[in-house]
Amino acid sequence: MPISLSKGQKISLTKSNPGLKKVVVGLGWDVNAFDTGSAFDLDSSAFLLTDSGKVSKPEDFVFYGNLKHPSGAVEHMGDNLTGEGDGDDEQIKIDLTKVPADITKIDFTVTIHEAELRKQNFGQINNSFIRIYNEETGEEILRYDLGEDFSIETASVFGELYKYGNEWKFNAIGSGYQGGLAALCGAYGVEVE
Repeated sequence: MPISLSKGQKISLTKSNPGLKKVVVGLGWDVNAFDTGSAFDLDSSAFLLTDSGKVSKPEDFVFYGNLKHPSGAVEHMGDNLTGEGDGDDEQIKIDLTKVPADITKIDFTVTIHEAELRKQNFGQINNSFIRIYNEETGEEILRYDLGEDFSIETASVFGELYKYGNEWKFNAIGSGYQGGLAALCGAYGVEVE
């Protein structure tokens, strides 16, 4: 039975699942009835962060334009352009045994592609969630439903995996940002053109 988290709640992944090596982070959302005249394209990303809270090199930003981290620890399973259908809209695989020693956090974000141009924001998105399941058994470990507390934001940090001693923990964040992917990249130290 997966654990359902609330905003700000932290839980150990590895303490209750000894020997856990490979997980899949599933992210999902639905577009609500407000029609903006343009299709929505939401994009998930993973930022591999050092103790500084920033990436140490551009490859530490895994997204639709860089699907696999050089270490093999993080692999984005590809961009879903519509978000239609049930279940995960995008997935990111994590091999906890391959995460480089200097990486202490992996933040999972979702942004709206061309949000300003298309006049779109997270206030128009419903049923957003992040879940983590064991890749080897398919068993869902945790799920965090973000709720509807967004309005004008165009980017959101759904949650993060982080190292705490010898364990991996998860933090349900659910905080929004204005400025889309560029604002997130700036916050995490990724240079954008």
